[in-house]
Amino acid sequence: MSYNPNFDIDLEFGQVYEEKIKKLLESKGRIEVKTERDTWLKTGNIAIEYRCRGKKSGIARTKADWWFHVLTIDGIMVGMVCFPVSKLRLIMRALKDKGVARKVMGGDDNASEMLLVPLKELYSQEFYK
Repeated sequence: MSYNPNFDIDLEFGQVYEEKIKKLLESKGRIEVKTERDTWLKTGNIAIEYRCRGKKSGIARTKADWWFHVLTIDGIMVGMVCFPVSKLRLIMRALKDKGVARKVMGGDDNASEMLLVPLKELYSQEFYK
């Protein structure tokens, strides 16, 4: 949608999404929240776990409807990305298949398999057509 100089129309558009967020936060829908230390700022990537000690975990196992990935700098929350879990799973598969997201090991005892996902790729237009 392009800029509209009529404030009332822009206001109405914004209020639709305010209501959607309100319903999400007030609902009994399930959320998964992960926090990313400030490494994301240097690398441009977030790490999303999908397997630990040989078993599904993280994004592969969650029963949540929404995935919140909190971004911090020096322990201070500076923002977050949020996706429906089903959409994030599709995006991750596509980025892995394209070689854009890569597998790394990490976590306790280096037992977790994660994908390093470039933040800038999460919002590629190809995923929203």
